[in-house]
Amino acid sequence: MAVARALSRSVLADQVKERILEAILSGDYPPDSRIVETQVARELGTSQAPVREALRGLEAIGVVEIAPFRGARVRRPTRREILEAYAVRSALEALAARLAVPRMTDADLVELAGYLEAMRAAAREDDGPGVAEADARFHGRIVDLADNGTLARVWGSLEPFSRTYLTLVVPGADPQWSADLHGPIVAALERRDSEAVVDALERHFDEVRDNMAQRWPDERPEVIDLDRTQRQA
Repeated sequence: MAVARALSRSVLADQVKERILEAILSGDYPPDSRIVETQVARELGTSQAPVREALRGLEAIGVVEIAPFRGARVRRPTRREILEAYAVRSALEALAARLAVPRMTDADLVELAGYLEAMRAAAREDDGPGVAEADARFHGRIVDLADNGTLARVWGSLEPFSRTYLTLVVPGADPQWSADLHGPIVAALERRDSEAVVDALERHFDEVRDNMAQRWPDERPEVIDLDRTQRQA
């Protein structure tokens, strides 16, 4: 059945998209590096069609750029894009907090505090990606608890996991600082004080935005050709 085949391909493309995104976030594909369709298809044991569809999906959210005759590369956002994304996230998460805090159970608070502990544990190991993962789960859970589908879709379009990852891979990254930024948010959550949570979130994003403004280079570095690097290895 044509519909079933189309659905199956779409589901496979989503799975490939997640695998590629994980590889980007883990540093296997750094900014400006090429993603070769045939190589990904071979590694995942699939055809090129779902890989191509997955790359288009990543292009739509700004993670990958695809150029004729050059293929796909991991996109390096500009400083302006990063700073704008944080400003929008701040506003969205302030709304999420106002909606979520009155709904939070004791179990929800324990879960959120657990993400903070996971961030701190990863920071002690100097594990930037580990901090980023727990960070994304922390913020994502607050948005989930707001129980507003439109808010969740808009927030999700910013790909907060990849944005958080970028804060930890540019020069001068400090996983411990990133983890500790969440302490005041958790403290306000435990008091169940919505406005205090909003204030803590806004301060959090202000600090991150200011830090990124100093650390993120606006110029485009020399493009990395992984194929050439692998041939020379």
